[in-house]
Amino acid sequence: MTTSHSLPTSATEAHDGLDDSDLDSRTAASGRPVLWVTLLLAGLFALAGFVALGMWQINRLNWKTDLIQRIDERVKAAPVAAPGPAEWAALTEASAEYRRVTLRGQYAHDKETLVQATTALGSGYWVLTPMRTEQGFWVLVNRGFVPPDKRDPASRPATAGADGAQSAEGLLRMSEPRGRVLQDNDPAANRWYSRDVAAIAAARGFGDARSVAPYFVDVAAANDAPLDWPRPGLTVLHFSNNHLIYALTWFVLAGMVAAAIGFAAVAEYRASRRRAAARQGA
Repeated sequence: MTTSHSLPTSATEAHDGLDDSDLDSRTAASGRPVLWVTLLLAGLFALAGFVALGMWQINRLNWKTDLIQRIDERVKAAPVAAPGPAEWAALTEASAEYRRVTLRGQYAHDKETLVQATTALGSGYWVLTPMRTEQGFWVLVNRGFVPPDKRDPASRPATAGADGAQSAEGLLRMSEPRGRVLQDNDPAANRWYSRDVAAIAAARGFGDARSVAPYFVDVAAANDAPLDWPRPGLTVLHFSNNHLIYALTWFVLAGMVAAAIGFAAVAEYRASRRRAAARQGA
């Protein structure tokens, strides 16, 4: 008798009796670890990012709280003489910004500079006039705000025509170089978007770097002063402080991502246990 041996006639029969569903389940199972690791790494990256953003907002909160407290203390303190050349090298925003100062000298109205501004009175210009102090150095003084129809000094002769020695009291502000975020100062075209002391001094030619203070002074409004132009006393002294809310938002998102990672890890662990039990029972 002749014994015949049947040979596998298809790829399915060649896989030790495994059908298509067995192959699909094993292929899916082999791909699950790769997918799980990818999702885990993405979740950990998002978690680290949210925590970092939350910590950054906490740092901003501490900085803003310190700034508000420092400004409040300085604007309530008695005014002091405007710093002279011997003190300029040590001046910083942290050490000097918003200090109340006094100065006396003569304005150079012919070297006035208008800087675009948006205030509680609307859009217009800051009127910056250099003062030659009695000590011999120059200070750029922000005498106040004017609307567009008052940009011509002839339209405000009461202040533009004042001559002789004058006194001024206000808040010391550090120079604002480089213009605004999206608008650069253009001295050649006489377009100014920030109070860049050095650039204004160079453009107007009222002193070199050694004789011009690296700050300007925002004149304070006098209680009995007439409502004339320029209008002083519009310096913004109230700062929003929403950093705690922002920090909590980022930390809540981080907590949600951490919870999702934990839930997914538990689900994957249980699924792997079921797959192992299924293989043992097969």
